Amino acid sequence: MRFLLDAAAEGATGGGSGIVTIVMLVAMIAIFYFFMYRPQKKQDKQQNEMRNSIEVGDEITTIGGIIGKIVSIKEETLVIETTKDKTKIRILRTAIRSVDVKAEDSQG
Repeated sequence: MRFLLDAAAEGATGGGSGIVTIVMLVAMIAIFYFFMYRPQKKQDKQQNEMRNSIEVGDEITTIGGIIGKIVSIKEETLVIETTKDKTKIRILRTAIRSVDVKAEDSQG
């Protein structure tokens, strides 16, 4: 019984537990980086590439769910046509969720 009390007291005072704590903390940070931060950065990069590669004539869907065809592009804004009545809406480039049909695909 005395041996168990001595072992418990030694474990409570430290010994090597400080190093184990640091190693566990570093491992948790590494896991967080590889499973959360890195994939999000990769997804952001793909979104930016998609938004920068749009062209006049592409059919897009906005974050708000509006579907239209791009008729003009300026630096950070673009104009889309949404209906057969040629209704035009000006949106921000960052409001694009996806490119549904590329211009060269729809002409073929």
